[in-house]
Amino acid sequence: MEVIYINKMLKPTIISISMATVMAGAAISPALGLIAKAFPEASPTMIKLILTAPSIMIIPFSFLSSYLTSKLTKRTIIMVGLVIYLIGGIGPQLVPTIELLLAFRLILGAGVGLVMPLSMSLINDYYTGKERTQMMGYNSAFSNFGGIVTMLLAGWFATFGWRTPFNVYFLGLVIMIMIFFFLPKGEVQKAPQHKHKTRLPLAVYGYALAMGGIMLAYYSIATNIALYLEQNNLGGAALAGTVVSFTTVGGMITSLFLVKVEMIFKRFVIPVMLFGMGSAFLILTFTNSVPLVILSVCLIGFGQGSLFPIIMIKAMDRAGFQQTDRAVAMTSSFTFLGQFLSPVVLDGVSKIASNDSIRFQYGTLSICIMVIVLVNTSTILRSNKRLPSAN
Repeated sequence: MEVIYINKMLKPTIISISMATVMAGAAISPALGLIAKAFPEASPTMIKLILTAPSIMIIPFSFLSSYLTSKLTKRTIIMVGLVIYLIGGIGPQLVPTIELLLAFRLILGAGVGLVMPLSMSLINDYYTGKERTQMMGYNSAFSNFGGIVTMLLAGWFATFGWRTPFNVYFLGLVIMIMIFFFLPKGEVQKAPQHKHKTRLPLAVYGYALAMGGIMLAYYSIATNIALYLEQNNLGGAALAGTVVSFTTVGGMITSLFLVKVEMIFKRFVIPVMLFGMGSAFLILTFTNSVPLVILSVCLIGFGQGSLFPIIMIKAMDRAGFQQTDRAVAMTSSFTFLGQFLSPVVLDGVSKIASNDSIRFQYGTLSICIMVIVLVNTSTILRSNKRLPSAN
């Protein structure tokens, strides 16, 4: 096997890619109010699409990215994706109409879709064992960090008008420079000629579904917490922004210490983290205390920050090296699908139950997560009992 020299800048270069992908939607959210004023003829739905439009394009282009790895090197695909990313990210500040703005946001999504799966599969290419787990944790942590930084930067840019926040996407240019100088060229990952293209293992689809479900629950904080605080007379928009930021902080902390978390809980790490999320939603169902609300969203952040990289690693392991990119594309697509469906599913449940309380939605999530914890824990215990007989 060829020995690959991994330079000191490789880790920050790979991690920097994840910082670009997390900026796809929410980075310019501080400017939404200004954009609505700049385009008074646009409907509220049209304004919200400015945030969600990129996710529509990310899903198909994630699969295109995994296909292109058999034709081009990953380095080339990332560079092309970042060029598209820059065009779609910066372009909206130059347009005169809301329709053109949305078109550029779709272009941004295409660029992110090409880049995002490779930010994770590169970790699988260059690292193994505990170092790979650690890198996946760093990848998740710095995604959250990138989200915090760009949100703050976009908020500052917004003081100069609705156009200037789109300049945060110039970060893509910095990442391009890092990729050009520090990421090895690599090779095209062609499948062996004598092998037919095989389907992904069924377990990969299970992990992808799990990622989508976790994101559906996790994103309910971003979409509902402002209304939750208002319904319960706990605070307004300023407090909502602070509360949402604590999900990111929680995710950063647990991601940075992912190896230790996995070593402590071992095979039970997934049900333990899910139990934490389920307990947090249960607290949100009943509490009237702001500190408990903040504690709860921190727990939800802890769960998401550890579950995403762990599930991604398990999906890649099940897929095998030749199908890593397809596995990442599948799990990433379900992640964005969960994000997109979160308000749709939860609002749908509320309509069916004739209960529009956000507490009810959080209570429903708590029950569903706890049921999954019980099923997952019993499955692990049964498999542990079968191990001695197999020896």
